Amino acid sequence: MRGRKIVLWRHGQTSWNLERRFQGSTDIPLTTEGLSQARRAARLLAALGPDAILSSDLSRARATAAELAALTGLDVHHDENLRETYAGKWQGLTHEEIVGRYGEQYAAWKRGEPVRRGGGELETEVADRAAPIVERGADKLPDGGTLVVVSHGGTIRTTIGRLIGLPPDAWEALGGLSNCSWSVLGESLRGWRLLEHNAGSLPEPVLGDDD
Repeated sequence: MRGRKIVLWRHGQTSWNLERRFQGSTDIPLTTEGLSQARRAARLLAALGPDAILSSDLSRARATAAELAALTGLDVHHDENLRETYAGKWQGLTHEEIVGRYGEQYAAWKRGEPVRRGGGELETEVADRAAPIVERGADKLPDGGTLVVVSHGGTIRTTIGRLIGLPPDAWEALGGLSNCSWSVLGESLRGWRLLEHNAGSLPEPVLGDDD
């Protein structure tokens, strides 16, 4: 068994995060606090000795990834397929505005129904474009290697759901990621499994009957 790991790391804080505005594929930069978050998290993740870094090409992800690259000396490979969900008319609206204007659509999405939020992408379409990029990156790792993927909350959730084999209507069971927190997938004999979710500290080994 190759024993590889994938760390899916959400970008740092943006002004739209603070305002609870739906960012989607809109290119919003990190705040000063977001950059500080990225620097703190990068120091922890560098201790894992990652072998490769992939990142969304949006500036908030690029700036987050750059902090880890500076500590590890690794090149960052940017890919537009790791961008956040395109959500059409929802983008730029606050949570309250979305519920007020698109209440039925929002409720259907929360129920796990396939919804083109704001006329944008389905969650399965996001997984269709993002998960293969992550899988190809992982395939290039050495035995026991670690890949860090810097992306966005929605894209990370759909990618995790796809890689661990959850049906799409269950992806919402994976809670959201805080800014600059991450999730860890580990390789097992039956495929990828979720080892850590919404973590902000280094993963600890599982000691016990379920390791």
